[in-house]
Amino acid sequence: MKNLPRIMRVILLLAIAVLITGLILLRMREAGTSGPFDPAFVRLTPLEVTSLPLATRFDQPMGSSHGAFTYNAQPFRIRRHLGDDLNGIGGENSDLGDPVYSAGAGRVVYAGSPGPGWGKMVIVAHRLPVGDELGPVVQSMYAHLDSILVEAGRKVLRGQQIGTVGTADGAYLAHLHFEVRRGPYVNPGQGYADSPLNRVSPETFIQVHQDATDVLMNPPPEKP
Repeated sequence: MKNLPRIMRVILLLAIAVLITGLILLRMREAGTSGPFDPAFVRLTPLEVTSLPLATRFDQPMGSSHGAFTYNAQPFRIRRHLGDDLNGIGGENSDLGDPVYSAGAGRVVYAGSPGPGWGKMVIVAHRLPVGDELGPVVQSMYAHLDSILVEAGRKVLRGQQIGTVGTADGAYLAHLHFEVRRGPYVNPGQGYADSPLNRVSPETFIQVHQDATDVLMNPPPEKP
């Protein structure tokens, strides 16, 4: 009986942990609705950021891990572009329906159709290792999708398929609009701007983060 208070404390702590986890997942699911998207107050909290899977490496989201069988049809900041437009090497609609993969381990914070010209979109938040100059969190965004294969709130692994290449509901020839963004604000935003805003070059980001350092190992795979 004398151990009862200690047991009660453990049970209470577990209950609090379950409640916090539930609130985080609920918040992320609310952010990932398929209806009109209002980004006014959607921001990952420090607790949500620390709960993100650690992303130690990143790969290209189409073709092979090094982007084979794809080309960059409109690179970052060309004609005010805020991402990279990735195409299959056949051009036109030859890559329609091709797999789109998560560039790194993370959690889906948006999955839906945010508005005209975007088609279907997925945003994945990633926690970077301590000391990364872009940290502690970046988001990868995948737009103009034909289909979405993940739900908001779900953990994804590097290289896990999250959707397929689309045409933004017929607005463009098939391609993937791919962005990398600094910070915790979950906002589909715009694809063009006079300044880069919080976007960074996806191609450069992947090149820098494709290989882990000599002392940094990947975490073991986990089920989504």
